[in-house]
Amino acid sequence: MTAPIILTDATFDEVITSADKPILVDFWAEWCGPCKLIAPILEEFAVEQADRFSIGKLDVDVNVATATRFSVMSIPTLILFKDGQVAARLVGAKPKGALLRDVTAHL
Repeated sequence: MTAPIILTDATFDEVITSADKPILVDFWAEWCGPCKLIAPILEEFAVEQADRFSIGKLDVDVNVATATRFSVMSIPTLILFKDGQVAARLVGAKPKGALLRDVTAHL
C-alpha cells in the first residue's frame, strides 16, 4: 500500500526535487476541520493515483519555515509540484471528484 509521504522543513526540498512524478503536498494542521475532511481522500489518492502522482503531507504548525516560504495563509492548501516547481495551488476542502479533476488538469 502506498501511503502519503510525511514532509518536514528538513526533508521538503530533497523530496520535491528528487520526485520522479508530480507530488501533491497537503499543507495541514491537526486542529483544522477541513483538513480532516480531505485527509481520507488524499490517502485514497496515494493508492489509486500512485502511477500518476504522489501525495505529501506537511504539518504547518511543526514546519513553519516551509509553510511560510510558500505563503500558506489558510489551510488546507494543496500545492502540486511538477519537476520541482509549483504547477498548481488549491485552497480549501473539496469533494473527491472535484479535487481529482483540479489536480489532474495540471499533471
